[in-house]
Amino acid sequence: MTTWSLRRRPGRTLGLLLLVILSFLVIRSWLLQDSGMKLRTTYKGFTEAVDLYFDHLMSRVVPLQYKHGGPIIAVQVENEYGSYDRDPAYMPYIRKALEDRGIIELLLTSDNKDGLKKGMVHGVLATINLQTREELQLMNTFLVSVQGIQPKMVMEYWTGWFDSWGGPHNILDSSEVLETVTSIVDAGSSVNLYMFHGGTNFGFINGAMHFHEYKSDVTSYDYDAVLTEAGDYTAKYSKLREFFGSFSDAPLPPPPKPLPKMTYEPLIPVVYLSLWDVLSFIGEPIKSEKPINMENLPVNEGNGQAFGYILYETIITSSGTLSGVVRDRGQVFLDTVSIGFMDYKTTKIVIPLIQGYTFLRILVENRGRVNYGNNIDDQRKGIIGNLYLNDSPLKKFRIYSLDMKKSFFQRFSIDKWTHIPDVPTFPAFFFCGFVIGSSPSDTFLKLEGWEKGVIFVNGQNLGRYWNIGPQETLYLPGPWLFRGNNQIIIFEEVMAGSVIQFTDTPYLGRNQYIH
Repeated sequence: MTTWSLRRRPGRTLGLLLLVILSFLVIRSWLLQDSGMKLRTTYKGFTEAVDLYFDHLMSRVVPLQYKHGGPIIAVQVENEYGSYDRDPAYMPYIRKALEDRGIIELLLTSDNKDGLKKGMVHGVLATINLQTREELQLMNTFLVSVQGIQPKMVMEYWTGWFDSWGGPHNILDSSEVLETVTSIVDAGSSVNLYMFHGGTNFGFINGAMHFHEYKSDVTSYDYDAVLTEAGDYTAKYSKLREFFGSFSDAPLPPPPKPLPKMTYEPLIPVVYLSLWDVLSFIGEPIKSEKPINMENLPVNEGNGQAFGYILYETIITSSGTLSGVVRDRGQVFLDTVSIGFMDYKTTKIVIPLIQGYTFLRILVENRGRVNYGNNIDDQRKGIIGNLYLNDSPLKKFRIYSLDMKKSFFQRFSIDKWTHIPDVPTFPAFFFCGFVIGSSPSDTFLKLEGWEKGVIFVNGQNLGRYWNIGPQETLYLPGPWLFRGNNQIIIFEEVMAGSVIQFTDTPYLGRNQYIH
């Protein structure tokens, strides 16, 4: 990504620093097909992928460097690697990989206070990520003692924080943000605001954290940032604009007007398809003696399945205790009847008394791979290893890849949908169409009464919803809507509401101030 940083200079002039930050926080799922993969190390399987990536990327970056007449004056070597420090040869390898491909501008590292000492690389300028003035003091003492008289930079000043499902909506007071940014600039440091605009984790692209327990990020990446998820101004924006504007001899031009928001009429779904009916439309399942995790499925030209859901199906003839490793959340069915969930905490479930041959089905959701934490290698999704009934491994599985891409929905046409019965069978897809008579505007969807699932608008995956919160509305950008006919498909896992509501105001949950 590209970022701007600002630094106070003599004469109150404005200095601009353009950075290109290269990071491996987003790990490609196909790397995990290798059972021995060690991410962010000099493990051969990982460095081969890095080399291939750099060969393509650096051929485009190198001509844009400042010494070649372009805007790039600095390149970051990885991101917060000091918090991992898994392989002492890894950061020198990344540095050399950049230099060997023609990077000649200033190289930087970026670490928080916990990883600052271990993330430094000889000959590379260290910068710090922080949120408080106390951490700023650490920069002033430690970095100066180690690096001497060198430029100082806060690579990430955290203007807020992200949210996890089941937690609060994290916020940071605007006055505190202004005070900290002022302190950073007064200390003679450059500063990059993370985030200036957070945005949205559309589709299945949210990440997760896993320290003491697994926590997946919500769909919104509003972050309580300087600009809201929808790009609107905040009190932080006004205060920082006035502060940075004080560096300019001329008055700042007025900012653009915020985009209008619209509250459309509520929608009532009228047709639906249960997941069990959909299975007959999406092709033959994969047959396997044992469960196969998502990344190793023989789909997508050998690249496996990256995101979405996966359904496992086998036949059992007895009751007892079902056990296994399910990542991240598996809903267990006998035929089409849900009997509970398996996840990180619940690894066993009791199968009640059954008669004869019964379909055991487990619908597993990939809730997001860890983007930070010590469990980045343990991110294979689905059923991992064997699934046991009374300690005996189950065999002969039928596996359905439910990635829910556009091509997935093209497999069942509108004529296959049926009217919603009084008691729908879940999981299920719900469909409704609506017409917009004027130019579409931004809006927010609210699914009161719905429990957990995913929303698709005109074929685009808007993201996940879950009634455990904190997030209660989903941002729907106006450009995703059409003047005229539009359609919404909801995949609901457990319980459907009666209506889909629109609002012009977001609600991201109960606020909790960051300490």
